[in-house]
Amino acid sequence: MVLRILQLLLILAVVRAVWRLGRGVLEGAGYRRVDGPVKVGVKLVRDPVCGTYVSPARAPALRIGGETLYFCSDKCRGEWERR
Repeated sequence: MVLRILQLLLILAVVRAVWRLGRGVLEGAGYRRVDGPVKVGVKLVRDPVCGTYVSPARAPALRIGGETLYFCSDKCRGEWERR
């Protein structure tokens, strides 16, 4: 009886290992399973001073007229203001 239970546990462990290996191979090949909300990319804007691309949500900004400029740092923002 104990031997039968050990055999069953071994079979379950092997099946689980093969299942996880198969999932890993498929994910590596570019197939993904969507479990939750899909992350959407953020449109980046270019810093007019140094050319670095930044996320508008986290970047220091400067409003000039009707245009908003985004900078990678306060240093670049200060350099733009001194122009």
